[in-house]
Order: sequence, then C-alpha cells, then structure tokens
Amino acid sequence: MPNDLFTSAGEASREQNAPLAWKLRPRSLDEVIGQEHLSGPHGVIRSMLKGQVRSIIFHGPAGTGKTTLARIVAEKARLSFIELSAIDSGVKEVRSISERAREQWNLHGRGTLLFLDEIHRFNRAQQDVLLPFVEDGTLVLFGATTENPWISINRALLSRCLLLEVRALDQEAVKAILNRAWERRKSWWHQDGRIEDGVVDRISVRVGGDGRLALSILEQMTLLAEAQGSRLLDNALLDQVMNSSRHYHDRMGDMHYDLTSAFIKSMRGSDPDAALYWFGRLLVGGTDPRYVMRRILIHAAEDVGLADPMALVVAQSAWTALEAVGLPEARIPMAEAVLYIASAPKSNSVVAALSKLDEALEKYPQSDVPPYLRDSHYHSPLPNAPYLYPHAYPRHYVSQRYLPDEMGELSLYHATDQGLEKEGRKYLQSLHGKGSE
Repeated sequence: MPNDLFTSAGEASREQNAPLAWKLRPRSLDEVIGQEHLSGPHGVIRSMLKGQVRSIIFHGPAGTGKTTLARIVAEKARLSFIELSAIDSGVKEVRSISERAREQWNLHGRGTLLFLDEIHRFNRAQQDVLLPFVEDGTLVLFGATTENPWISINRALLSRCLLLEVRALDQEAVKAILNRAWERRKSWWHQDGRIEDGVVDRISVRVGGDGRLALSILEQMTLLAEAQGSRLLDNALLDQVMNSSRHYHDRMGDMHYDLTSAFIKSMRGSDPDAALYWFGRLLVGGTDPRYVMRRILIHAAEDVGLADPMALVVAQSAWTALEAVGLPEARIPMAEAVLYIASAPKSNSVVAALSKLDEALEKYPQSDVPPYLRDSHYHSPLPNAPYLYPHAYPRHYVSQRYLPDEMGELSLYHATDQGLEKEGRKYLQSLHGKGSE
C-alpha cells in the first residue's frame, strides 16, 4: 500500500509539472482536433474501436497527435500501454516488452499496445524483430514516423499494419487548440489572465501546423508574464518568445518537410540562390547536417547524374569534410556542393534506367547467363561461341551479345543530351547506335 501511495503522489507531482501540451492532451476522440479523417464519426480510429484494434503505422509531422491517438485507443480498448522511443532503445527492449505482453495475456487476458515513436530510427534488422510479435498478436504496434514510411519502414512490417497519415494542423485547428487551452487556463495558470487580440492568430501562423509547439509558445508567454509580474499575454510578449526561436522549424517533422522539399526542388530547378537560402534555413533551424548532406548526395546522383558525374564527387567530398571538421567550418564545403549541384546540367537518366531495370527483373527473374559470359572455370559446350575480349579489337570494342537471347533487344538506359552525358551518348551511337533516344 505505501508503494501505491508514493506512486500516486509521484504521478500527481509529475502531472502538475508536466508541459502544458501534456496537461491538456485530449482524453477522448471527441477532443481530438484536426484529424477528423481518423477520429471523426466516420474516422478509421473510431471505426476500429468498434471492432478489433490492429497494428498501425502513423506517419506525418510532429505535434499533430500521434501519441495522443495511441493513448486514447489503448484506454478505450482496455489495452496495457507501453511507450518506447526508437532513438534510445533496441532489440533488447522490444523482446522484454514482448515477454511482458505475453504475461499480460496469460495472467490477465489483456492485450498490450506498444507505441514506438520514431520507428524509422530502427534499422531493418531491428524492425524485423517486431514481425513475429505483430503477426501473432502478442503486441498491437502503433509506430510513429515523420519520415516517408515507404522508404523508412520494412515492407514486411508495413504489410502487417494499417498505414495512416496524421496531417499537419491547419490554422483553424491550431486556433481551436489554443482557444480551448485558454478557456481552461484556471487549471494551469490564472483564471484572471488576459490575452491580447491577435496573439492566437499570430501563434497559429507561426507554428506551421504543430499543435504542441503552439501550446509551448503559449506556456512560455505565461512564464515571461509571471517573471514580469503581469497576467497579460500581449503581442510584445509574443515577440520576445518568437524572436528567441525565430528559425525553429521542428527538425523532426512539420515545416521540416516543406523546407527539405523547397531545398531539393531549388537544386533540381537550377536556382543556386534559392537552394542556398533553404540550405541555410535547414541548418540554422537545427537540422542534423548529416541529414542535409544525405539529401545533397542523393540529388547529385538522382537529378544531376551523368550530365556531370563530378557533382557526386563534390557532394561526397563535402560529406567527408563534414565528418572531418564538423560545423560551422563544414558549412563552406557543404555550400560549395549545393551551389555546384544547383548550377550543374541535369539528367535523371540513371533513375529512369533503374525504373526500367525493375521491370526487367520482374519479367526475367531467373534468366541463365550465356555460356561464353560465365566464369572462366566453366568450359563452354559451344566452342563456336567464345567470349570476345574487347581490348583485342580496334577501339577496344567488339560487337557481341551480353544478354540472354530470350530478352530480345532489352533497352534500359537512354542517354540524354545534357552536359557530359551528351559525349557518352555520341560515343555509344558511334559504337552501336544505342543511347540515341
């Protein structure tokens, strides 16, 4: 009993000192704002609660209610709720939780909902550990990610889960959250507190669809007001809070998506000024520079490609510089890579060729290697069809077939006339007429 009393007192104390967003989190689907497609009368979550709760992967910006929805489902479905972050956990924790979940079933006949935040931080092997527990119902998994789930989550895991988008809140939804918080201010601040006209509107514009950030700004304003002996939240006070974090964009989601998209599209669109601006916004906002470098590397191969192969070399060199010297010095080689790539000719022929390759692999999954192309230890039964060594011929080229006959005239790569790729195209045309399309 004493332990229960101490535990209750500790929970009450923690709740009292928790951030405002936690104190005011919705306790039912009716209180959830801005996710009507999930929590509304015909929403997926509400429908699920009428039947069987299934595993879900939530994807979408931060501060939009993924954790809240998971907690509500667990409570309404009478499931034990366990929250885990993939940032600071791994296989050991998943196995331990799964054992506890089995005990819950065996002893109490009660299921367990595991909310795994930042699930994209688990690598493929770690995600695979979840598969048997989700498959046999040991756990109901609610994973949450701010990344593209089709890239960051195993297909095997996706096939066992519903994939649900949690959308960025529009300004009206953010205002509704702030107004509800203000109406309940007696529970967390002062009933006689006052707020100036326009403050709620300005916050709702500022936060980029992040309800949690909106409540955080409101709470910071009350702390500043208290320090100044005031109970008025005015626009001057809001300016103080916003100026202290004017570049903040929640590097794990919401505006982060838009900034990254603008950065990539500006490089692709050959606008070095815009690309450099969005690059700067990402870094000053606290984005991991390695994340930015990954985008630069991908773009160099995907959108510049063979039109200027040096783009990938410059990008890789910037990555090496970042690892060697770190920020702020690494801004210089990183910016050099951004400007080089934005100014380079563009070609997506590599990506297009890979797309055709996937089709070919689907159509010809097990074609045999022609005998004369096999490893040298293999003795060809066809002496009249030996391998022809290109370097033994003029121009170091000889016409011979390198694909199985069944594939016909398979054509995957079509060189463009952009930049250096144009020279490669001319060379291929001079040899065998390919690469001209």
